[in-house]
Amino acid sequence: MVLFYAVFRVIRNHAYAGTLGERLGFLPPGFQQSSGGAIWVHAVSVGEVMTAATLMPRLRALNAPIFVSATTLAGYAAARKRLAAETTGCFYAPVDFAHVIRRVLNHIQPALVIVFETEIWPNLFREAKRAGCGLMIGNGRISDRAFPAYQKRRWFFQHVLTWPDVILAQDDGMRQRFLAAGADPERVLVAGNLKYDFEPREVDAKSPAAEWARGGAGPLWIAASTTADDSVDEDDVVLDAFAGLDGWRLILAPRKPERFDVVARKLEARGIPYWRSTSGSFSGNVLLLDTIGELASLFALADVVFMGGSLTTTGGHNFLEPAFAGKPVVVGPHLENFRKIAEEFRAREAFIEIRTGTELRSALIRAREDQVIGGRARACAIARRGAVEVTAKHAVQLYEEALFCRRRPFLIRWLLRPLTALWAAGSRVRTSRQLRKCRHLHVPVISIGNITAGGTGKTPFALELARHYRQQGLEPVVLTRGHGRISPHSELIVRRGGAATVWHTGDEPQIVLRSGMAGIGIGLDRYRAGLQAEQSLNPDVFLLDDGFTHRRLARNVDVLLIDSLDPIGGGELIPLGRLREPLEALGRADVFVLTRCDFSRDYRGIENALRKWNTHAPVFRSRLVERGWVSAFGNGKQNAPERVVAFCGLGNADSFWKSLRELGLQPLDKLSFGDHHQYSPRELTDLARYAECLRATALVTTEKDVVNFPVGCEAIFTQMPVLWLRVGVEVENETEFFKHLLGSVENSNVTRR
Repeated sequence: MVLFYAVFRVIRNHAYAGTLGERLGFLPPGFQQSSGGAIWVHAVSVGEVMTAATLMPRLRALNAPIFVSATTLAGYAAARKRLAAETTGCFYAPVDFAHVIRRVLNHIQPALVIVFETEIWPNLFREAKRAGCGLMIGNGRISDRAFPAYQKRRWFFQHVLTWPDVILAQDDGMRQRFLAAGADPERVLVAGNLKYDFEPREVDAKSPAAEWARGGAGPLWIAASTTADDSVDEDDVVLDAFAGLDGWRLILAPRKPERFDVVARKLEARGIPYWRSTSGSFSGNVLLLDTIGELASLFALADVVFMGGSLTTTGGHNFLEPAFAGKPVVVGPHLENFRKIAEEFRAREAFIEIRTGTELRSALIRAREDQVIGGRARACAIARRGAVEVTAKHAVQLYEEALFCRRRPFLIRWLLRPLTALWAAGSRVRTSRQLRKCRHLHVPVISIGNITAGGTGKTPFALELARHYRQQGLEPVVLTRGHGRISPHSELIVRRGGAATVWHTGDEPQIVLRSGMAGIGIGLDRYRAGLQAEQSLNPDVFLLDDGFTHRRLARNVDVLLIDSLDPIGGGELIPLGRLREPLEALGRADVFVLTRCDFSRDYRGIENALRKWNTHAPVFRSRLVERGWVSAFGNGKQNAPERVVAFCGLGNADSFWKSLRELGLQPLDKLSFGDHHQYSPRELTDLARYAECLRATALVTTEKDVVNFPVGCEAIFTQMPVLWLRVGVEVENETEFFKHLLGSVENSNVTRR
């Protein structure tokens, strides 16, 4: 079915062929997000893109990747031109088939989907909500033409309109239309029209069109967004009026790119000298504006503006843009798309309204002679600002409450479901055996763990706790499994300040040793390792690294780390998701710590999810903080690099990429290896050569990766420096956190958990 649809669209418009990949959900690899938290803004065409632009400054404050999709060719071009610098990427809107929508959602992983104005797509709405996204219709309206169909099919739309969390209508009239279509009254609010919050763009000093507009003599009028239908061709009306305006100059801007050549032929047939803004040369008094996204900035240079779409039955286009520029505006009788705005302008005599195209020439002359109509238009437009504040408030609220959960395709879910059941059964058996053998150490044990496979920042957090206890004059020891180590000893005890090779310890214990903050006890049986550490290291507190699922050792406090980038691991057990235990296990936690947080956010969605399973454990937030670049080969602290290639082998590589973004680094390329990856000389040689080919000035990575370099690899990097980013952990409300932790240890009775 998708294939037939694609063929049909290509036959209708050959330019559509180049957009098929994205419309079928195959977005560029660079758009791939490894964790939820992006924002997807959907706009149909140029008008909706310009409306979305008013909200961008507030969305950027969320410090999240922003993607914009557009349906039409012109809308996509406008998004690329107007929003490229403010967004992570722009793409063509996918066709509304469930598997296509899921493909896009899984690729960009949005926490919030904002659909502007009239786009109601059942599969987009349903799949977005299934994935846990916040869903909002912004600047909502239902046109006169579409409204009868919505009423007729209320049985269908009342179901579709239950999925948006909020519908922000432009005015009360539009709210009533959404209610008539079946929307829930509690979810439909009047926010005002975002078009009133339009900010006029500055004229591009390098624009040939702007240069021509400034430099000529005689009045300049703009015929903006002209269209044609069976009743009238506005371009013909404009050219008829222009023929009677001696000494005037004209910028003619057809609404759709496919009409550029059509209008050019009309000019040639009439013998009117003209030039196209993309031609590079010009003559005469007519400019055919055949660029996308430039029109709005040219209104400031005009003397009068005629707004197209208002003589045809199109319903009019946005005349607020020239009004904000303080220009007198001439419109036709068809303003159904802006009915409320038109009523206000009409009541204040803020535009000139004509009934037919024959009145256009006289209306233009009258508009130019009227010295105050442009001022009235500007005052009328400015008076109704404020919709962006209301819309942004709801967008931020939905973003904070959302919790994206990647959904696998049906076939994969069907195939993996038995394996997930086996994992669950094995987990229950393993837990039961561990609980029967659960034993107690004499020294308090603080467990630091997670519930998902992959990294959540356990080792940096353990080091932060060790640093705190060291400052209190206490001796901490980290108990750990020592993943990937090769040692003849089942247990290995190393005191603080001691030394051991990475082969004997594993990479993460090696980081603990190098920090000088704590001794370590390594072994699959953490109880036996703890007993030996008690005898030889005399610790005051044990920090049980990755201990939440290790039930053989009793603990005083369970600190459960929740990765804010992927908090619930897809909501499914391995291999369907990344959960090591069912979500019910969250109830065992004594303290939750959200890691990799942005302190400007409140993460209500994550907290609400945790509270479903655990109502008593306090929730704290933490973040990684950059503490400088360090040479991998002993040259100490280094200055921040510029042109870099980044690589890492972490359980969640996106945490490293996020740190680089926050530092203002945009790597020439990013390469990811498996967690705990041990690098071979060949791999490092290839990395160095690849960086040299890209003319990078350095390779950048993490301390965990450097620990996994082979001995003697320094010679590989004689021409290409390798730097690793030293990071620490900052806990919000740190004093309260450690006070709570101390109280939990003192008041706990170690039980078999």
